[in-house]
Amino acid sequence: MKEFEEKFSELQADMISICMEYVENRADKVYVYASCEEDMISSSFFYLINNKYVECHKVNDALKNGGKRYDVSPERMFQVLQIISEDIEGIEMLCKEYEKDMPTEMKLIYDAKSGKFKAEYEYDLIHTNDDIKTADDFADEWFEEVKNNNL
Repeated sequence: MKEFEEKFSELQADMISICMEYVENRADKVYVYASCEEDMISSSFFYLINNKYVECHKVNDALKNGGKRYDVSPERMFQVLQIISEDIEGIEMLCKEYEKDMPTEMKLIYDAKSGKFKAEYEYDLIHTNDDIKTADDFADEWFEEVKNNNL
């Protein structure tokens, strides 16, 4: 059991790590949304930087005057999303190997200032059971919820 939890934690930590690398460790908080339902993987990530909640492609909007700009090229963003997807696949394989339920949705929050990590998991189908919304819609809703409630 301990081995499963350690490997699971390592994969989550890798998701956070690549997101921190994307902003050169210059974020107050990192948020990762990961979804895996019926062989469809989706992910999103966003930040709290200088008391502003910003999506990954808008991190430069949170800079203070004179702050070093982030590289938000599509290539870098795609690389981060690719690594997160690989980590989600790793979690899926790990859950199969240890005969554990695979979360259909993971919401990860890392507070870079305090070092605290928080995770919320869902195991029921989320977007698969919705006729209109996609995983991206649920990720966008979480961003708005976090922003509106200062989470």
